[in-house]
Amino acid sequence: MSHKIIFMGTPQFSVPSLEALAKSSYKISQVYTQPPKESNRGHKLNSSPIQKVAESLNLNVRCPNSLKTLEEFNFLKDLNPDIVVVVAYGKLIPKSILDLPKKGFINIHASLLPKWRGAAPIQRAIMNLDKETGVSIMKIVEELDSGPVMKKIKIEINLRDSSGKILEKLSKIGAENIVTALDDIFDNKVKFIEQDHSLATYAKKIKKNECKIDWEENAKNIIGKVNGLNPNPGAWFEYQKVRYKIWQASISDKKGTPGSILDNNFTIACKDQSIKINEIQKEGKNRLLLKDFLLGVNFKIGDFVS
Repeated sequence: MSHKIIFMGTPQFSVPSLEALAKSSYKISQVYTQPPKESNRGHKLNSSPIQKVAESLNLNVRCPNSLKTLEEFNFLKDLNPDIVVVVAYGKLIPKSILDLPKKGFINIHASLLPKWRGAAPIQRAIMNLDKETGVSIMKIVEELDSGPVMKKIKIEINLRDSSGKILEKLSKIGAENIVTALDDIFDNKVKFIEQDHSLATYAKKIKKNECKIDWEENAKNIIGKVNGLNPNPGAWFEYQKVRYKIWQASISDKKGTPGSILDNNFTIACKDQSIKINEIQKEGKNRLLLKDFLLGVNFKIGDFVS
């Protein structure tokens, strides 16, 4: 008899894990995802990446606004799942529901727990200039991302890695490990190890005011911000009252007053060194490589950005 699985996920990060489970011998009884959201332009509703993939796989999809209702409790109880797999679902799971599955709730979290619990672990790891990150496969408990861990898989972070690139890597790693993780759980071959809660750090959601570049910071920190906020929401500065996002940059040894433009390549000084821009986007325009950007911008060496 095959084990009954419920899957909960929402963004693209979750998709490879759902696809891996769909190809396995496990039966996915139900897929939960966030409700469709209105697009930025107009009132068109956009389904989540998980909903689109689940429907293409002919899986049952449910999009409740909340899991805290009696209706959702009874619905999940009637499904009688053996286990629930959660990958970036985006909603807290009530204690009453956590107790329903025979083997509990298992989560794929994009950090090396107990470091970077919370909403933005990849972005925070890069912005913090961490040398490594990874995936933790853990049991969900009532407190956020604090459950015991059964497996961690590490990868390195370098100064050229964006959060989008790391997300793609970790998404693939999660998918490569979820089926064998479930096999081990059902075969009683796994040991869940409690986290050292004294070492916990929290990856709070990125706030808008964090996205503006402070040229009084050192070059590595600015590169960390650029990479960590790529592709969303993007690190930016202002020049002549126009906003620009930096999508890719590298460190230059040139020095000057923080915020000043140092050369004809729009190199910008920071606290210790300077930032050489590789890809940039003017507000309301397309992303451009630096050589194309320089064709359409008038500036003087010695001008300041903010």
